[in-house]
Amino acid sequence: MPDRASDLLRSRLDKLERLRAQGIDPYPAHFHRTHTSQEAAALFQQAEATGGTGTRTQTITAAGRVAALRGMGKATFLDLRDGSGRLQVHLRSDILGPKYALLEALDLGDFLGATGPLFKTRRGEITLEASDLVILSKAISPPPEKWHGLKDVEVRYRQRYLDLMASPEVQAIFRNRSRIVSYIRRFMDGRGFMEVETPTMVPVAGGAMAKPFMTRHNALDRTLYLRIATELHLKRLIVGGMDKVYEIGKVFRNEGIDMDHNPEFTTMESYEAYADYNDVMAMVEEMVASAAREVLGATTVAFHEHAIGLDPPWPRLSLVEELRKAGVDIERQDTNEKLAAAAAELGVQVQRTESRTSILDKLVGSLVEPKLIQPTFLVDYPVEMSPLAKAKPGDPRYVERFEAFIGGMEVGNAFTELNDPVVQRQRFEEQEALRRQFGDEDFDRMDEDFLAALEYGMPPTGGLGVGIDRLVMVLTGQRSIRDVVLFPQMRTINPGQGS
Repeated sequence: MPDRASDLLRSRLDKLERLRAQGIDPYPAHFHRTHTSQEAAALFQQAEATGGTGTRTQTITAAGRVAALRGMGKATFLDLRDGSGRLQVHLRSDILGPKYALLEALDLGDFLGATGPLFKTRRGEITLEASDLVILSKAISPPPEKWHGLKDVEVRYRQRYLDLMASPEVQAIFRNRSRIVSYIRRFMDGRGFMEVETPTMVPVAGGAMAKPFMTRHNALDRTLYLRIATELHLKRLIVGGMDKVYEIGKVFRNEGIDMDHNPEFTTMESYEAYADYNDVMAMVEEMVASAAREVLGATTVAFHEHAIGLDPPWPRLSLVEELRKAGVDIERQDTNEKLAAAAAELGVQVQRTESRTSILDKLVGSLVEPKLIQPTFLVDYPVEMSPLAKAKPGDPRYVERFEAFIGGMEVGNAFTELNDPVVQRQRFEEQEALRRQFGDEDFDRMDEDFLAALEYGMPPTGGLGVGIDRLVMVLTGQRSIRDVVLFPQMRTINPGQGS
């Protein structure tokens, strides 16, 4: 049986050679486009408003990928798709003359430039009447057969260019992602924050409880790690006198992959001197609601089967009280054994050999988080879960920390930052002791350089980390983090099948 893919490839290669034989460069270095498809439509609508029926515009030049071909003898319609939309082009042999023969070399997926005036067909579609054609790039492989979207998620994620080519809706998600990030920058800048950049490769992977990726710097002859958070370097800047700083960038954690985890992800971390976690809560709810209003035009979004209202104020719920409602009293269950037993009774799978931090995290993740569908702040965490946060006045068992949840998913994490260098050293030493005791678990790491900075004095500070990918998931209604990351990490497949 003939290999259809091979036949299509051979046909396209034959057309490529015929073009070259005619002296036509199928891959020219430059082309001057005057209008995108969206700009072309706006131009015609403006002209029609003054000229009425039968309007024709001045000559323009458009370009894009051939998305459809409809031949009718000596006339042909084709669709050009560019980054802003689609434009129909009308080709007539009596206008194009010998260039009409270029159609014989065209295939779906080719890039084409077309010049001519705009008019409206009898069916009411804005159309460019081509007086000139230029082939801009001959596609050797055919486009996806389904122009209305790929169904194979493996292909969608591994070959994102095909997904973008086939699905305008996917392009719209990533345009909105760009607009959300752009708005967050404007929001932070407008509040007097300064955007900064901190190292991606660090000698100590601190600021979070996560396994890092490790690399080797040959010239320095030292081991470095990809950062798991930007926190400790940003707080160094607060020590140095930069009162309001933020960074939007990638962090890297050597962890599993699921619907809301990718090993590299984007965060916005901010630190504000003379603020606490209450100030940060007010900032977060305002930022998220105003981002939705700016980008989507509304503060209610659809996520899974829920209609989620983002307008402030968001409820503030005590972590201890929510666990108590779920059947776990962490103040009475004051040992690992008691806490593990309580978890087992409620069907939460933990080991009695796990650290209290790990058991608490699983209890919150299983019993509390899934219920936090509407925007909610879960506040005041046990100190063992938050070694970088300041203790609550009068009760050192808990710290001033919140996590922000939307759709049952954490989208933000914030502290009133611990600024006592003696207590911070004690906390780091406790983390290192726990690492020795529970070697397969993740704990924060001792960072002597950060402690040295803290000894010079850091003012009261409110810190924040927002997961950009998860926030985009919520605002665009996507179920998987892979749907909002252009190139998600994927498992290796057989050689020759992609990466």
